[in-house]
Amino acid sequence: MRLLSTRRARTAVVAIAVGSLALTACGGDSDSQTKDDSKTQDDAKEQSEAVAYGDVEASKGPAAPVEGSREGGTIRVYQQTDFSHLDPGQIYVSDAGLLSVLIHRGLTTFVEDEEGGLTVVGDIATDSGTPSEGGKVWTFTLKDGIKDEDGDPIDSGDVRHTVERLYAKFITDGPTYLQQWLSGEGTKYREALPEGPYNGDHLPDDVLETPDDKTVVFKFDTPRPDLPQALAMAGYSIVPEEKDTKEKYDQKPTAIGPYKIDEVNSGKNMKLVRNDEWSAETDPKRHAFVDGWDITFNHDRVDQSKRLAADRGDAKNGIQFSGAVDTSQIKSIVSDEETNARTIKGYAPYVWQLNMNMDRIKDKKVRDAITYALPNADILRPDGGSYGGEPAGGLLAPTVPGYEKGYDPYGKIENPQGDIEKAKELLKEAGAEGQSLVYGYANVPHRQEQAIIIEKALEKAGFKVEKKEIDQATYYERVGKVDNGLDIYMTGWGQDWPSISTVIPPLYDGDQLADGSAVYSHINDDKVNSEIDRILKITDPEEATTEWQKLHRYIVEEINPAAPLYFTKQLQIHGSNVGGARYSSEKSYIDVSRLFLKS
Repeated sequence: MRLLSTRRARTAVVAIAVGSLALTACGGDSDSQTKDDSKTQDDAKEQSEAVAYGDVEASKGPAAPVEGSREGGTIRVYQQTDFSHLDPGQIYVSDAGLLSVLIHRGLTTFVEDEEGGLTVVGDIATDSGTPSEGGKVWTFTLKDGIKDEDGDPIDSGDVRHTVERLYAKFITDGPTYLQQWLSGEGTKYREALPEGPYNGDHLPDDVLETPDDKTVVFKFDTPRPDLPQALAMAGYSIVPEEKDTKEKYDQKPTAIGPYKIDEVNSGKNMKLVRNDEWSAETDPKRHAFVDGWDITFNHDRVDQSKRLAADRGDAKNGIQFSGAVDTSQIKSIVSDEETNARTIKGYAPYVWQLNMNMDRIKDKKVRDAITYALPNADILRPDGGSYGGEPAGGLLAPTVPGYEKGYDPYGKIENPQGDIEKAKELLKEAGAEGQSLVYGYANVPHRQEQAIIIEKALEKAGFKVEKKEIDQATYYERVGKVDNGLDIYMTGWGQDWPSISTVIPPLYDGDQLADGSAVYSHINDDKVNSEIDRILKITDPEEATTEWQKLHRYIVEEINPAAPLYFTKQLQIHGSNVGGARYSSEKSYIDVSRLFLKS
């Protein structure tokens, strides 16, 4: 999946599923005078737990009680930028995915225990799904009492509509796993229903069947053991058929979750109020302790951190949503007992990388020169230093089972300040001294600081750099265009569920290259494409993981489409009146499903 300025994704094995991470908090300081007890790669590995598939009992509501909880009040959210999408089918960026927890529901969802262990359960379905024919067929039964915000019941026709609308041309930014599994890899799936369901056409019953109002049956040509995890993504949340306004749905979606949108002023604020048609008895994940959420935009990390650390007025009831403590505030916050007690910390599943547009940068020596030139440690500093992450040597996060600790073919971990002389040497060998690079970056402070660092390093290596700022709210839409006019640009990605299969195929399968896809580097290598097709057919998870590791090394060493920058960690602060706060190993942010106000 993309994190907000990153996408994310989550491999290990349970029966027919795969495993995950679970991370909780501890204190510390990144200053050299103070002990740094931020999370490490060892923590990420040690805290990784297998994902279980829940039965009917596990899927019942209400959600597990939260100690000390009470009802009432409004949570104040300080957010940097507006949400790029509200339509579930368009949601792949992490901040909108967090909002989705409050307003949307899908067939399945993740529930999390106190140690961060994850279980896939039925959300609007009675359980996590029933496989048959060796996992080629999956059947879901819908719960009673599921209604949208207008009180209209949700039935299997709404689920069918939700799936089929994802084939329509206007849906460009959401996940494509389910569509491809049902109707063909890459962009071929769109041919099965090019206008979606809007002209009365439907997927055939041998692909998707709804034999009655309560039953949904998915039929695949190969086993799909990860389906329950895929369906838990925000992008597969339900869109009621009668409420679908196509492109306009992105401005005002219909809620099924515990809250609904009461007010939206684009670029300024959003208010959520209770959805009285939501029933806690049907929901195993979410609580609705507070009366509403007041979300305002245009608060950068510095502003968020200062307001919440000061803990005055509305900030006592405030949280960071997808923001993090600003680097300039980390020392003072984590070294103070009171403010540190109001933080949450965890190792997140994202890898930041500098994509090199292979349509424009065709010479691998030039791509290698860029990679060697980058000072990873310096680039990390504006994004939180040791509390924000660790320099990366490859393109798989430590939270993914199958990650190879110490893998570092370009010396980014061993020499995190970069190797300018090596970069100069490669650029000279390529006959590309003085080559111009158009660098796109988001217009927020920490990305602007990083842009200066990257520009200086590349210029020292012999490049000419032209910087172009991009609005953070639409950053992924811009860099996700095939004809984006850029040479280099940062993106972050994390697994969509616990499998390397949700990292390598979305990012490096050239057959998926299209506007809105995550193939940001525009890689289109025959060997990579064919290996992805081959490995996806391997049903033994351990064997598949080994083969994904081999392919990862080939991509990094033989092609180098993206320079690894850093793995991410999370540090957020909340107001003193906010209760129930914890790090969510599913979302990699504060767990919004259980928050309450203490008074």
